Order: sequence, then structure tokens, then C-alpha cells
Amino acid sequence: MKQLILIALGMALLSACSDKALESFPNDRYTEENYWTSEKNVTAALTGCYAALRLEGVLGGDATVLWEETATPNAYNYDDSRGVNAIALGTQTATNSTIINARWRDCNVGIGRCNNFLAKSPAVPMDSALRARMTAEAKFLRALYYGMLETYYGGVPLILDAPDPAAQGKLPRDTRAKVVQQVLKDLDEAAAALPLKYSGGDIGRATKGAALALKARVLLFEASPLNNPSGNITAWKAAADAAKAVIDLAGAGYGLFSDYRSLFLPANENSVESIFDVGAKIPELGNSFDLINRQYNTNAPLRNIVDAYDMKDGSPKEVSPLYDPAKPYENRDPRFYKSMVFPGDTYIGAVTTPTAPFKITGYGVKKYSIYDKEATTNLINQAGRSETNYMYIRFADVLLMYAEAQNEVSGPDATVYDAVNRVRQRAGLAPYEIPAAQTQATMRQLIRHERRVEFAFEGFYYTDIRRWKLAETVMNATIYNSENQPIVKRTFNRDRDYWWPIPQTQRDLNPNLAQNNNY
Repeated sequence: MKQLILIALGMALLSACSDKALESFPNDRYTEENYWTSEKNVTAALTGCYAALRLEGVLGGDATVLWEETATPNAYNYDDSRGVNAIALGTQTATNSTIINARWRDCNVGIGRCNNFLAKSPAVPMDSALRARMTAEAKFLRALYYGMLETYYGGVPLILDAPDPAAQGKLPRDTRAKVVQQVLKDLDEAAAALPLKYSGGDIGRATKGAALALKARVLLFEASPLNNPSGNITAWKAAADAAKAVIDLAGAGYGLFSDYRSLFLPANENSVESIFDVGAKIPELGNSFDLINRQYNTNAPLRNIVDAYDMKDGSPKEVSPLYDPAKPYENRDPRFYKSMVFPGDTYIGAVTTPTAPFKITGYGVKKYSIYDKEATTNLINQAGRSETNYMYIRFADVLLMYAEAQNEVSGPDATVYDAVNRVRQRAGLAPYEIPAAQTQATMRQLIRHERRVEFAFEGFYYTDIRRWKLAETVMNATIYNSENQPIVKRTFNRDRDYWWPIPQTQRDLNPNLAQNNNY
């Protein structure tokens, strides 16, 4: 009997311990139940929201932003890195492009983190002013991620609550207009609460200027011929107003950095021109910009972008007395020499040829690379060993966004000339002033040209030619190398290719995701 009692007592104790264990939480790791308890953890969670920027489908990976340029007439990706060459060729499908799958996936990772932060952080005891600022940062980031989704795919499921796969996993796509409305709401609320600038370890966080500048970019896409073929003065005016608010933002200290080449070097990160960067730091958070630009050349420039650069007198080569067809690389826009390597140029101490060191097209990229004319033995041969920040928004972009939008509202008034001329003056053109008496149409073309050369190889031109509804013209063409030899003929289906397909992996998970037209 004593033995039976002891056994019974033992079983009862085991049962009690078992029940208690089931009710307890592990103390060696975080869970959703025990994480949201301190200001320190809230700060770490917000860091996770920022960290999604560095995912390969967003603005990170080895060189996602540089490769996007190769889906334009500016550059060529010979080995189809991340599936971008498929997009350039017009052969993309819902299954054959890494970037098309990764952008949907990784932007939604960022959105999920922001939604979780916004849902859980209000209950955590912490400084109220810090909470308000962090909430605004999370809204800015959510707007950025959703803005990327609507720019490439159109409408997507709009989710604003903490992640809940059971409730959210089968949602259909909302309209692009509804997504844009939420993006603008988030940016307005963020701009109202974010500071003008930061100091110390907080440099790099979203600011009021960043929120307003991103708002201008979103509105510029919304007002464009792609989305408003008949024109939308209200949207253009809103875009102009948002950009002008950044230009006039007293205390922010924005301006144009003095030297265009040095702007893209690590030593000058977070300059007066930087509005929002994706930071890089080796060995923890490096990118592969130097490796891609110098060794792999998977963003090889094409002859088309070379021919697009004006002469140093600020006029097109077709009319400038400075142009000599026998010496096509002489007397060009100074930005040409600060962005590209060309046959006959000196690169890392050696004179280049049409086949060495850049045998793909004969051209290479200097921008966002530490390598230039000077000889060096410091050759980066590993991925992830570069630390130049990527400027997602810079002040020159704000000036040209303002000029573009204001020109559509009022024609080329004095403020439009001033904004464009500021960019051309920093470039080193002489004379830099745009000739007077431009019409709205001629100024429109000048601004588009200025955007192309100012932001060449930065990854923005693909969205520009889509929103201007020019991709169907400029992408249905053969591309050429430095010797004017054909490489391949590209195609662009105007009834399909302005939007990316919804990745098949996502439609397998959620059959309610309708596919874009003609995919």
C-alpha cells in the first residue's frame, strides 16, 4: 500500500509539473508573448523593420539596385543575375525571374515586421516622444515597401494588422489606388512626426525630408502617363508640392554635394545630398558594388547611354561644334567621365581597350565603386566586402522631381529652370543654363534627359521609362557594344510588360491572387 501511495504521489507530482511546464514560457529565447516588454526590445524590433531594406528583393543583396539598370537601354546583364535580363528581353514569366519572386516576398517581409511593430509596441512602457518617433519611422518604412509593390506589380493585398497567416493568407489583391492611398496616408503621418535630422548613431533613420521626398516619388508615378494617360493636374500639383516642401525645408540642410564623383564614395556618405540611404558596413552588412563594377561587369554600360550624354558645353552632340565622331569620348558631359570607364580611358593604372578589362561591352561603371584611374593593389575579390551606402533618395532627385511635376502644372516657369540648372551647374556643364523660351513639351524632354544622365547606373531609369510610357519604344531595340556591334535584340510587350507578373510561388500559396494581364 505504501508503495502504491508513493507511486500515486509521484504521478501526481509529475502531472503537476507537467501542467506547470505547459503553462510556462521558455526563458532562453524570445516569443511573441515575452518579447514586447521593454524599450530596448522595441528599438531592436524597429531595427528589424529597417533590416528588410537590405534583403535582395528590396534594395540589398549583392547589387540588386545596380542590376535593375540592366532592364533599360543603359546597361546589359550578360549572365541574367537575379533574372533581370529576362525582364530586359521581355521573356519574364511568373516563374523564371529571381527578382520578380524576391521583391514580392521581401517587401512583404518588411511590411509584416512594420505591422507587427505598429500593433505590439503601443503596449510597451517607454518614453512617449521616442515611441512617437519610432511609430513614424515604421510608417515610413511600410510606405516604402508598399510603394515598391504597387510600382512593380500594381494592386496587392493591403494588410495593416500584425501578421496572421490564417486570416491573411488567402486575401485577394486590393486595387493599386487603394494601396497608394494608404502609402500617402502613412507618409503624411510620418512626415508630421519625424525630425529634420539625427546625430550620432541615429544618422540614417527616416526623417521628415525622407517622408516628403518619398511622397513626391509616389505621386510622380501616380501622375505619370502610365497611370493617367489623359493627364492629372491634381496629382502633378501634389507631387510638385511635396518636392518643394523638401527643397524649402528649413533646418534640414539639404543641398548638392560639390563633386559628383566623390558623392558616391564611402568617405562622403550622409552628405548634404543624402536624404535616405541604405547603409552598408563590412564585414557585417556589406554589399558587392565594387566586385560587380570591376570584376563581373554584370551591369555593363551600352553604347546607347554613351550617346545620350551631351557635350561639355551643355548641348547635344548632334548640334555641338565640340563633337568629333572620330573621337566620340572627348569633350562630353563631365558626369560621363565620373560615371563610366570607356575604351582608351585609364582604369586602375592601365589603359583600357574595347575588350579589356571590360570585354562584355567595352564599358565599365565607376559610380558606386572605389576604383578609378589610380593604380591599386586593394582589389576586392569577395562578395559582400564593399561598404558604400546606396542613396535611395538624394537631393538632386528632389530637384528634378519638382521640375518635372511643376512643368506639367504650369509649364517651364522660373522655378523649373532653376531646379534643373542647379543640377546641371553641379555637373560642371559650361554653360549650364538651359536656353530660354522652352515650351512645356521641350522642357519635358530636357528634364527626362537630365534624369537619365544624372541617375545613370543608380537603378531608377527602369521605373522612369515605364511611368513615361516609353519602354515600349526604347526597349524594342537592338543593343550595341562600344564598337557598335549588335549584342541582342530586346522586346517589350506594351500590353503586358509595364507590370511584373505575380510570382507563381505566391499564387500557389494563395489562389485568390489574380494574375496580371497576359501572363
